[in-house]
Amino acid sequence: MKRDLETRDDLFVLLRKFYDTLLKNETIAYIFTDVAKIDMKHHLPIIVDFWEMVLFDAPTYKKNAIQPHLVLNQKSKFEKHHFDTWLETFGKTVDELFEGKNAFAAKQKAKSIATIMQIKIAQLK
Repeated sequence: MKRDLETRDDLFVLLRKFYDTLLKNETIAYIFTDVAKIDMKHHLPIIVDFWEMVLFDAPTYKKNAIQPHLVLNQKSKFEKHHFDTWLETFGKTVDELFEGKNAFAAKQKAKSIATIMQIKIAQLK
C-alpha cells in the first residue's frame, strides 16, 4: 500500500517526477523549455512552495501564481489540450506514488487550478 502525501519532501518527489514526465511530452514540453525557458533547479523549489501552501496551508508561497502563466500565454497560447495533458500527467503521477486524503486533495486542487487558469485566460480574449 502506498502512503499519503504528507511532507515537503513528498512534494519534491511528486513534482520532480511530474515535471520529468512533462518535459518528455511533445505536447507540452516546449512551453517549459522554449517559451518559459525554465531552469528546473530554480523552479522546482518554488513549485514545491506553492503546493505546500495549497495542500498543507504552509506560509511558503507569497506570489501570484496566475500572473506568470498569463504572461506565458501571451507568448504562446495555452490550448485545452495543454491543460488536459498537464492534469492527466499530474493525476497519473500522484496515483503512481501516493494514495490517501492528501493525494486525492492534490488531484482535486490541480483540477481547480487548471479551471481557474483557463477562465482567466478566456477573460483576456
